[in-house]
Amino acid sequence: MKLHPILTKAIRLARKGDHDAAIKTLEPEVNRFHDSFRYYYILGVSCLRIGDFMGAFTYFKLARDVRIRDPNALLGMAVLHLRRGETDRAVDIYLDVQDIDPRNSIARKALAVIRRYAGRDRLTEWIESGELRRLYPPLPPVPPDPRRIALSGLAAVGILAIAFFALVRFRVIALPGSRGPRALVAGSALEADDRRQPVETGGAYRYILTRNQVLETYEQGLSLFTEYRDEMARLSFNRLIESNASEGIKAKARLVMSYMEIPGFDSFRRQDNFAYAEAVKDPALYRGCHVIWKGMAANIQLSPSQTSFEFLIGYDTRQSLEGIVPVVFDRALTVNPEQPLELLGRIVPVSGGRGETIRLEGVAIHQSLAVDGPL
Repeated sequence: MKLHPILTKAIRLARKGDHDAAIKTLEPEVNRFHDSFRYYYILGVSCLRIGDFMGAFTYFKLARDVRIRDPNALLGMAVLHLRRGETDRAVDIYLDVQDIDPRNSIARKALAVIRRYAGRDRLTEWIESGELRRLYPPLPPVPPDPRRIALSGLAAVGILAIAFFALVRFRVIALPGSRGPRALVAGSALEADDRRQPVETGGAYRYILTRNQVLETYEQGLSLFTEYRDEMARLSFNRLIESNASEGIKAKARLVMSYMEIPGFDSFRRQDNFAYAEAVKDPALYRGCHVIWKGMAANIQLSPSQTSFEFLIGYDTRQSLEGIVPVVFDRALTVNPEQPLELLGRIVPVSGGRGETIRLEGVAIHQSLAVDGPL
């Protein structure tokens, strides 16, 4: 996909070392590039290199919210935690980067530095010496010149086209833009015993399903999982877990669910989003499902390792209120109570005096001027 000319210009300026010009090019375009990972990332690396550490943290956080497992955005956040002496948080993030990208040289180098200079004074001396720049995340690559690509590739187009269509014809590769089906989890296929006795007899269950309904629901969930539609698949598996399905089938459902991914704003399938009104009617059915809802934050409570607030769902327009849900993030966040926000969270059923309701485990938010703590 062709990069927007404004982003291309900013990248070229940043690669030349003119980070101030790159920032001035991008900052007026915040509305145009809302939800753009590249936009936030370019601003993050440029702010970092001119010493605007608060700005850098803001933009790396926004980039991470869009791509929650991007190694480079995580590297940016880690180096800033390291700079302000929060070594434990930096180590946790560098280990996350290694889980995502085991060959990441910056994460490996950072962990080696932390081990070598263990002790706050020694590490502070190393940071103040200017060596911290060695751990900065990389600048984005310069987009190739389309004209040069066109000229250099013209002679090969015919050969590549013939080869490509031959591969597609014989199903060696899939068509471009398609995402191949996700592999089935080992041990998830139903066995003869599962099909012979798919239901339990006796007991109290939230849902009572017939033999065919259990088998169909499981196969439907498995099919949705292979299509990367994790939230819809989780809905099917939750129904089985709360039903009279056999323990063997329930165990397979839990196994598949353990392989589901945590989405980011860029990977979440909005067509599979669940409305608050649906989820609150039957919280157990939506257990663990991820949703994106809009609203406002109220009664914000902040600590070094946690942020919680009451989420006023649907109140982003200040005209209607669908409901109020408690939200907890396992990290410090600065949330502006005067600005609407979009929240990506995981549904957790809660039992109380008023019956079953829900709360959300926060994954990420989109909001103007929302950053992870002071620098």
